[in-house]
Amino acid sequence: MTRRLLDYGDSAVLLEVDDLDAVLALMPALERTRPPEVVELVPGARTVLAVHAPGAPREAVRAWLTKTPADAVDASSAALVELPVRYDGPDLAEVAALLGVTVEEVVRRHTARPWSVAFGGFAPGFAYLSAPASGLEVPRRTTPRPRVPAGSVGLAGTFSGVYPRDSPGGWQLIGRTEALLWDAARTPPALLTPGTRVRFVEVPP
Repeated sequence: MTRRLLDYGDSAVLLEVDDLDAVLALMPALERTRPPEVVELVPGARTVLAVHAPGAPREAVRAWLTKTPADAVDASSAALVELPVRYDGPDLAEVAALLGVTVEEVVRRHTARPWSVAFGGFAPGFAYLSAPASGLEVPRRTTPRPRVPAGSVGLAGTFSGVYPRDSPGGWQLIGRTEALLWDAARTPPALLTPGTRVRFVEVPP
């Protein structure tokens, strides 16, 4: 695994790795061995940002990021969240056509096994969900929508995701859920946090 370290302001170090698989393999080990001076870890598609306390010895943080061995990825023991979805999205038929399958097959593939929260971003509560070899890789829409309703379930590239609030967006929309993705009064506020498994469950339209 290739690792590159970059100082990120005065109180963080950015670790760059090869790909998302490397991030998923590293995050459990980093969380488990996190030193007290590291106050937050923020995963990305190919990065992990380690935020440390002001004045903490940066070289110690860099050494920890460099030397911590990756874990074998085993998501089976992670928390599982089930999301009920009505598969009636405006792009469902187009996604099926792009993949050369039926609408029913798109739904079957999306619900066949749990997805994993790889990282968050875009908006509070939005999670990028990964399921390698899901058979659902599709491009973003050529023209983004100015408004996507909260609860919309979408696909883009290799990821699936759920819009936590009304917002612009360019993902292919295949369904919708009533689940509350972000609640400031909840601890943690995000329903879907990195490492959590997500199973989509089809409900009648």
